[in-house]
Amino acid sequence: MIDTALPRPYQNYVYAYPHKTAYRLLPDRPALSQVWAGESRSALSLYLHIPFCEVRCGFCNLFTRVGAPDDLTSRYLDALTRQATAVREGLGDAEPPRFANAAFGGGTPTFLEAGELTRLCDIAEQIMGADLRAIPLSVEASPATSTADRLAVLADRGATRLSLGVQSFIDEEARAAVRPQRRTDVEAALGRIREAGIPVLNIDLIYGIDGQTAASWQVSLDAALAWRPEEIYLYPLYVRPLTGLARHADPAVAEQDWDRDRLARYAQGRDHLLAAGYEQVSMRMFRRRDAPPQGPDDYACQTDGMIGLGCGARSYTSTLHYSFDYAVDMREVRGIIDTYIATTDFASALHGRVIDVDEAARRHLLQSLLQADGLAVADYRHRFGTDPWDDFGDQLHVLADRGWLADAGADLLRLSPEGLAYSDAIGPGFFSPAVRAAMAAYELR
Repeated sequence: MIDTALPRPYQNYVYAYPHKTAYRLLPDRPALSQVWAGESRSALSLYLHIPFCEVRCGFCNLFTRVGAPDDLTSRYLDALTRQATAVREGLGDAEPPRFANAAFGGGTPTFLEAGELTRLCDIAEQIMGADLRAIPLSVEASPATSTADRLAVLADRGATRLSLGVQSFIDEEARAAVRPQRRTDVEAALGRIREAGIPVLNIDLIYGIDGQTAASWQVSLDAALAWRPEEIYLYPLYVRPLTGLARHADPAVAEQDWDRDRLARYAQGRDHLLAAGYEQVSMRMFRRRDAPPQGPDDYACQTDGMIGLGCGARSYTSTLHYSFDYAVDMREVRGIIDTYIATTDFASALHGRVIDVDEAARRHLLQSLLQADGLAVADYRHRFGTDPWDDFGDQLHVLADRGWLADAGADLLRLSPEGLAYSDAIGPGFFSPAVRAAMAAYELR
């Protein structure tokens, strides 16, 4: 039974703070040279966003469109080249940028053909100056687009991690999630990825799909483990506004029963992976204990000092988060992509949110507390000059009273196993009133 005195466990997937729905048009449109003035360039993250997929999954609210007619991918790469050139000029040469890691996300980056992936890597290396063979490079892919020629390009250019969105090895469950695929095709793609020799394979799985049972979830878990992936992510299914599943959701379905089922599948998956030799890094992320190190973990691309290229990418400095416009509805997304492709002047930040000390403290706490290792209090004190118990005592006492803190001392704040299970309920409790208000006022489109 779900304890009705507790918050619902699945409220808001906190993969970035503040969320993009809290961004607004920046009235002064600051020049990138101004935005990055005084910011450290010694260990930047680079993220390139490709907003194309071969199919839009029913649960997906990412910024992406289905298909790319009329050489749209080529024109998108043209715009990406113009943007990269403007960003690199904005960074200047007084302190040349040094990149510590890179990622290609989307959408589905491997929607691009092999020659286009080569061009994408060239943009990262030749324009931005990132040495992709010398730093961790993570790439997202789908089974259908994980072809041998694409994988060969990525392996040759230094990809160290390939994340494959499988979601379920059960064909019927994949169809229920509006992700039509066959297990035979998934297994073939996994074979090609292993043959390509990319060091780290991650497999994404989703629990909470309509019709999924403990037995069918076990089938997917074991099918993934058969490939001995270095990482496995277990995602709870969310039905979000304006997505495929939201349009077909049955309002009579009892949300409490769904919460109970998802919590049960989470615990089943967690315990099975731990017994199979994986360590838990966060609520979602599990890493094989003997896997090669990859540098920063779950929130690596959410740290300050990130440069995002592409119309769905975010960039982060210590005082400003910025991006282009955002939408979920496919017609709106297509319009934003068309505007991006037609843009010739990328020298300014358009949409974003100023990050003051309070928001930076909330962000630091969320990025740390929602990891299995927890928040080192000394690091927090060093950065902000205060104690997290003084800044967020009310929220932390609630977690302690519920038994969601395994460590609550002067040195470490760390979630208990039950606390990690409720990560998606804990995160929103640390959002600032201003961010909450901005998110609530955002008009879904």
